[in-house]
Amino acid sequence: MSLNPSTSRLAYPSPAPSPPNEAYLSETTGAHPIVVLASSRAVVEGRLTAATIVISQDTGKITSIFHSVLPASDFPLGTAYTDHSPHVLLPGLVDSHVHLNEPGRTEWEGFYTGTRAAAFGGVTTVIDMPLNAIPPTTSVVGLREKVQAAKGKCWVDVGFYGGIIPGNAGELQPLVQDGVRGFKGFLIDSGVPEFPAVSSTDIALAMAALADEPTTLMFHAEMIPPIAASVGDDVQWSLPPLAPIGPLNEYATFLASRPSSFEMYAIAEIISLAHVAPNLPLHIVHLSAIGAIPLLQEAIANGVKITAETTFHYLSLAAESIKNGDTRHKCCPPIRTQTNQDGLWEELLHDGGCIKTVVSDHSPCTPNLKLLPPTIAGSSDVDRSDEQDEQDRGDFFSAWGGVSSVGLGLSILWTQGQRRGITVEDVVKWCCKNTAKQVGLENEKGDLAVGYDGDVAVFDDEGSFEVGEEAMLFRNKCSPYQGMTLKGVVKETWVRGHKVWEKDGTGFGKESPSGKLLLERRQ
Repeated sequence: MSLNPSTSRLAYPSPAPSPPNEAYLSETTGAHPIVVLASSRAVVEGRLTAATIVISQDTGKITSIFHSVLPASDFPLGTAYTDHSPHVLLPGLVDSHVHLNEPGRTEWEGFYTGTRAAAFGGVTTVIDMPLNAIPPTTSVVGLREKVQAAKGKCWVDVGFYGGIIPGNAGELQPLVQDGVRGFKGFLIDSGVPEFPAVSSTDIALAMAALADEPTTLMFHAEMIPPIAASVGDDVQWSLPPLAPIGPLNEYATFLASRPSSFEMYAIAEIISLAHVAPNLPLHIVHLSAIGAIPLLQEAIANGVKITAETTFHYLSLAAESIKNGDTRHKCCPPIRTQTNQDGLWEELLHDGGCIKTVVSDHSPCTPNLKLLPPTIAGSSDVDRSDEQDEQDRGDFFSAWGGVSSVGLGLSILWTQGQRRGITVEDVVKWCCKNTAKQVGLENEKGDLAVGYDGDVAVFDDEGSFEVGEEAMLFRNKCSPYQGMTLKGVVKETWVRGHKVWEKDGTGFGKESPSGKLLLERRQ
């Protein structure tokens, strides 16, 4: 796909003076050291253009942008300068849905490994989900334990979500004060006992508590629909899925156990409660069922403030291609059919559609918990001493549900998007600008603009790589993408003006993690 500026769908911004004179540079850069990144192609304020970007290494902020490639000679002697042409300069990705699991389940993932994996893929900000760590982030005490565990371990900037569970409505406002970027609750069993599902009553209480707060309330939206009016009250407690009706190692059996109706019923329930806090932004995480899209569209048309995200795996994997026993693909909601995937892409590409963002939903675990058969890549690290586990190998119902992909998402999306005509501007909109807005970081991250953090991904849109262990920097090398060839390679990742990753050089070099914990109260 050509990214020639002459074929870009968007007009360019007006160019700044070029070359800058000495007085202009002195005024814009001051006496502080700067780094300069240039390329014939950069996505600046959502538009593809040539650009030279000046970043202060003192503040980490972008101080000036010129809409042409300036030579190194236009800058003070000794300035760190690189012309990355023809690679594309992108804003660093903001992955607003990542499970880092620390403290408590660091054998699954951790801040150090998870953020290294993020940096490998051009992700410069991750927002950590409130569950799978112990304790979960459902109280100020839990948040502070997580923050303490994260200190000194993050290669990229990290923000945090709070969780809503039965009985914690009184903790929500204090969590906002302590800097969480939003809240998440489950309408169905979460898979971990310390993060129970919420009822409609719990949701209403959370909405009332957060009605006037600067935050976003998000939901894992699955519920079992009532089969008769008499069981309606039971459904409010989000009972687990019904018993399977086929072989447990067949993906079709698992898919049938979590039908689209689960998502549709849960989303309808959330929409029905929106009146409790009409100004509170609502968000559906990891939407997989296209049957729910009309519900969301209608709600938006009626003035409900609700958006949805989908994931890299729902846009790239399809049920028809999943082999029996390959539990690397298990997640909830499940990966659905190719026709369903096509519908997600259609809504994503539709201007004004309800799907605004694309995220990883990186939800890892140890290989043992995936119960992989010995024939599946990633099973070599499995401890086979447990006889019961051996009997359960390939069981989609007993295996942990979650897909590992943090740091691979940009390449997954670019690979899949080739036949669908996506542009790098689209990627920036879905994975940078809109994700930053969702978590209240739209004035500092998700864009290349003056005053924003100097978070940059240098992207080779023509390069490719095979997903081997060296590309899976997350803790456990167990992913459905293992062995796939992906198009699009991140050459360098910069966080607030400091290079943290370089593919063709020193990798992470001798640097120590210097990511910032984003704990300022959301405005």
